[in-house]
Amino acid sequence: MWPDPWVMAVAVPAVIFAGVSKGGFGSGAAFAAAPILALAIDPRVAVGLLLPLLMLIDVFTLKSFWKQWHGPSALALVLGSLPGIGLAIWLFRVADADTFRLLIGAIALLFVLYQFARARGWLHIPDRPFDPLAGGLAGAVAGFTSFISHAGGPPVAVFLLAQGMGKTMYQATSVITFWAINLLKFIPYAALGIFTRETVVLDLWLAPAAILGAWLGVKAHHMVPEKLFFALTYVLLTLTGTKLIWDALV
Repeated sequence: MWPDPWVMAVAVPAVIFAGVSKGGFGSGAAFAAAPILALAIDPRVAVGLLLPLLMLIDVFTLKSFWKQWHGPSALALVLGSLPGIGLAIWLFRVADADTFRLLIGAIALLFVLYQFARARGWLHIPDRPFDPLAGGLAGAVAGFTSFISHAGGPPVAVFLLAQGMGKTMYQATSVITFWAINLLKFIPYAALGIFTRETVVLDLWLAPAAILGAWLGVKAHHMVPEKLFFALTYVLLTLTGTKLIWDALV
């Protein structure tokens, strides 16, 4: 089956971008792929299309950061994600496509505002030792936003960065956490009918882009300034988030 050229034109760079983010920059910007794809297809189809590709990126990336994570933090986040995923499953059953355009667009803009506030010093994350309760709360938020739009990065980042983790431990803990959360999301996605024959075929077409993005991300982790990468991310998220909210409301 030949995929739609317009969908492929949007999907290939979006998936590569997700791979670069997950492979080298802590997964925080990987969800930019969801709002970008939602410009071309139903947002619920977009998140279903992305999940197997994100899982493929997880597998590729995991070996590059094997056993460099902070195990207690990852466990607290994954266990905490369960109620968040449960709430998101309920929302998927009752909401329409425009609701998800609005949610994904709002999450995109809030992510940009969060990062802008941190950069300007308006929002300060105080250093604090590992706290399993804080990890569980961050995991619950991450489980919900990850299920809705693969946007679990910000709450996980707040929890991990507050512990003063180094760049590589932070990246490794993010990778193992979202590898587990994505596995937890797979069965509910299948039960909700989010996967279709068309998304499976398109995933096969896009798998090379996912692997390429992950490989580029691992390389970029040691070579590309984070500020440059995230500056591009913020521009993309602002444009796509605004467009999705407009489409949902008009």
